[in-house]
Amino acid sequence: MKKNVTRGLSTLALATVLAAGTSSCTKDLDRDPPLNSITTDQIFRDPTIYKSILAKLYGGLNLSGQDLSRELADISADDPGQTVYSRLVWKLQELTADQAIVQWNDGAIQDLNFNTWTSTNNFVQFMYARIYLEVGLCNEYLRETTDDKLSAREITGTAADEARAYRAEARFLRALAYMHAVDFFGNVPFTTESDPVGYFYPQQKSRQEVFNYVESELRAIEDQLPTLQNTVGSINESYGRATKGAAQALLARLYLNAQVYTGTPRWTDCVTYCNRVIAGPYALAPSYRNLFRADNNRTSTSEIIFAITQDGLSSRTYGGTTFLVNAAISGTPRGTQLKGADQGVSGGWGGIRARKTLPLLFGDSATIIQNMNIADQRAFFSTSRVFFGQNSSTDLGNFNYGVTVRKWSNLTSAGVAGSDPGGTFVDTDVPFLRLGDVYLMYAEAVARGGAGGDQGTALGYLNAIRQRAHKDQMGVVQNYPGDIANYDLDYILNERGRELHWEGLRRTDLIRFDRYTGSAYLWPYKGSNVSTNRNGVAIPDFRKLFPIPAAELTANPNIRQNPGY
Repeated sequence: MKKNVTRGLSTLALATVLAAGTSSCTKDLDRDPPLNSITTDQIFRDPTIYKSILAKLYGGLNLSGQDLSRELADISADDPGQTVYSRLVWKLQELTADQAIVQWNDGAIQDLNFNTWTSTNNFVQFMYARIYLEVGLCNEYLRETTDDKLSAREITGTAADEARAYRAEARFLRALAYMHAVDFFGNVPFTTESDPVGYFYPQQKSRQEVFNYVESELRAIEDQLPTLQNTVGSINESYGRATKGAAQALLARLYLNAQVYTGTPRWTDCVTYCNRVIAGPYALAPSYRNLFRADNNRTSTSEIIFAITQDGLSSRTYGGTTFLVNAAISGTPRGTQLKGADQGVSGGWGGIRARKTLPLLFGDSATIIQNMNIADQRAFFSTSRVFFGQNSSTDLGNFNYGVTVRKWSNLTSAGVAGSDPGGTFVDTDVPFLRLGDVYLMYAEAVARGGAGGDQGTALGYLNAIRQRAHKDQMGVVQNYPGDIANYDLDYILNERGRELHWEGLRRTDLIRFDRYTGSAYLWPYKGSNVSTNRNGVAIPDFRKLFPIPAAELTANPNIRQNPGY
């Protein structure tokens, strides 16, 4: 069984109890069940429960609730799996961009496919709710663990020290949630532990103000968090939890997108924080494919800076990699199609596959369709598909069309299926922050004029990524085409598309490179579900942000909608 920070959540229905401390941002949600009669004060008088509360904060990134049932879900929905934070981030980042599409006949999810969502879209509303539930839970932990409250509850010594140390982790998770709020929604409601508990109307802060807050929080806790000391083949208490390197890497990502978020570029700051991460205890994992396998918590810890942990026995979820593995496999495979056993699961959901723009990053269409004989290990696709959008106006709802992505797997590096005996729930952790991304951020920031770095060093990082992409699982380089001698921003965008595909970053990347809206760059069904437009059409600039959910506008008179909605 994998060691997992989210274990032990069944101790109390903490999602229900702690929701009493959330703001009115989520008060309109239909929560099921009603709030528990146990008070927050009663819970926080027991110092042995603090780690379980912290686990709930981490579990909010990948679990639907206390278990898989609707009754104990954090957010009420017909299918609680659809409300999982990590699954929602992936959908909003990947289905709305150029590398993924889904066949399921659900109007809300098809609107993500076609960039036609509205303020009542279920997945937009679930993402917003997840962000603010996470913020509210973190706020409540911070509100209840001040020195004054610890003293009043006679919590002292080691127990008090641990409670204080957990505060930095709660602040990291809250900063992460607010960063997603800034990225997806722009100007958003803002609350902290200093705000009152109960019914009130939070003020809407500008994107710049919330950006500044996330920056200040991450910089404040950078030296309060532990330094990761993992080595390949082992894990320690810090794996899957916020560390100094995680705060630095998240700051680098924040600065990478600062021009989009605030109008002011911060390339030098991005270089600075990339350098801090690179100087830390990290190295590229020996095998690219092992980064996304069921034992990546042992084979790839040298590279993984912050993982969203998952376990097929102790932290079951229909989000995260359970979604990414099962949804990419047909439930009724035929002939040479990819089967569940090929990916370490028992079946498949027949949903997500690649738009042709993803496999074409690795070669021409003839090579990809006919034999998939590509030396780059990152090009791990099914051989039984033809390109989605190429041969039929009806291929959208037919899982026989579209290249299948095999990146995420529930097989270990030794080819053994994960721990769930039923073959549904996946063990693979999500490497949310990893060194390969930091190398690419560094190279991009240098190319855009960031001081403190140089192109020679950036080339070294890029070539290290390229070489690793041509290594087999034993670490032997195969058919390497050679190092590159220079690069430009177009190369960086394409290399990010190869290295980081299906990791929940693509929409943000396209926006930063000014390739998301307009007609300069098109992909299949961009902006339209009309068969005559299956090569894509322009989408307006307001689509760079999602709308504030209609329910929030009704609930809070202080909130204004994003332009265009």
